[in-house]
Amino acid sequence: MSSEGEKQNVSEIAKMGLRLDVCGLSRSVFSDLDAFLECEVDMVHTFIPTSDVQRIHTIKKSREEVLDMAIRAVEHIKDHGVKCMFSPMDATRTDFDYLLQISKAVQEAGCDVINIPDTVGVFVPSAMKAFIADIKKDITIPIDVHCHNDFGLAVANSLAAVEGGGMQVQVTINGLGERAGNADLAETVMSLHSIYGAKTNIKTEYLVETARMVERYTGVRIPPTMPIVGDNAFAHESGIHTHGVLTRTDTFEPGIMTPEMVGHKRRIVMGKHAGRHAVIKTLKDAGLEPDNDQLNEIMSRMKDISNKGKSITDADLFAIAEAIIGKVKKSERPIDLIEVSVMTGNIITPTASVKAMVRGEEKVGASIGVGPVDAALNAVQSIINGQRTMKLRDFKIEAISGGSDALAEVIIGVEDDNGRIMTARAANEDIVMASVEALVTAMNRILMMK
Repeated sequence: MSSEGEKQNVSEIAKMGLRLDVCGLSRSVFSDLDAFLECEVDMVHTFIPTSDVQRIHTIKKSREEVLDMAIRAVEHIKDHGVKCMFSPMDATRTDFDYLLQISKAVQEAGCDVINIPDTVGVFVPSAMKAFIADIKKDITIPIDVHCHNDFGLAVANSLAAVEGGGMQVQVTINGLGERAGNADLAETVMSLHSIYGAKTNIKTEYLVETARMVERYTGVRIPPTMPIVGDNAFAHESGIHTHGVLTRTDTFEPGIMTPEMVGHKRRIVMGKHAGRHAVIKTLKDAGLEPDNDQLNEIMSRMKDISNKGKSITDADLFAIAEAIIGKVKKSERPIDLIEVSVMTGNIITPTASVKAMVRGEEKVGASIGVGPVDAALNAVQSIINGQRTMKLRDFKIEAISGGSDALAEVIIGVEDDNGRIMTARAANEDIVMASVEALVTAMNRILMMK
């Protein structure tokens, strides 16, 4: 009960008719409990500190007082016909005999689920498994766990708790949470499904989509190397890795978990570690087939660029290949940009208009967007006659010279309806123009691919 606004949010969610139990987290204080009951939630999760360090220094209560508050809170919830979960907060630093005493007492009071929180993330998996197993000897209702990630062990501890007999696991999308966060939804669920052979009701094919949605709304970026949902989770660059997955995917992927299972796509990434098989496959998909000598020269130039500390985009690879093979002419580009105009401001909806030759025919398009780059993408999209649906996937910008007239380099990633991501770069004093040029280059590459 942090504010009236939060209360309103909870009330609206509880009344949405979702196929799940909406649960509110409440202190063991009647005014907070009643706020949730008024919201008509399906379950109230009530908690109270039980470790000596928290009990003495935060709520300043004796063990007897805490025990009494816990029992009365559970009874109050059950008297209103609502499901109840109880947490002895900081359970993993609580005297075990006292933890067992309070757990038995709330069970007798009618509690439906007991949650065991590792509030400051200090347990290791072997200890967690034994801890839950010992509690389970005296507790017959389901045991739930809530793990924090202070030492990076939240997922491992959650899985260990299941091994010890835990029936429920509390997770968050992208591992968001206090301090270093909580157990991550995708990592926990896919470990249970793929490694343990356990089942949940999670629709795993939406994990990546959901993670990216939360990333957009929170502004907290997903690290590229984050398991399951990160951009690099199924990306391969190293020569031996790419050769392996192009031959058989489970050579350098788990096999028991595929990108399709979580809504992801496998990617072959260009870079200084890229092997010949990956380069050949990428170029062939774009209709470019260098001979052996040309391929050697392409590989050499790629590695020269990488060794200077620059990332290689797909457009860089194709530009190098085209220069060496001499195959693609300007007139063969699907989109040849002629003119771009963008309007934006604090009282104007960002609007872009483009004029371009599209496969030899002059086309003009205009569109709005949430920003100038989005508007430009929509405008260009409007003139390609639905040949391929595309969306902006990545956008990075940095100044490569100083001053107000700094030259800006933009790297853009565009994803098509087949899940293929094409990256391209451009540099210009005008940030919007650099963005549009990179955008059109990436879109051209997608349109030229098989």
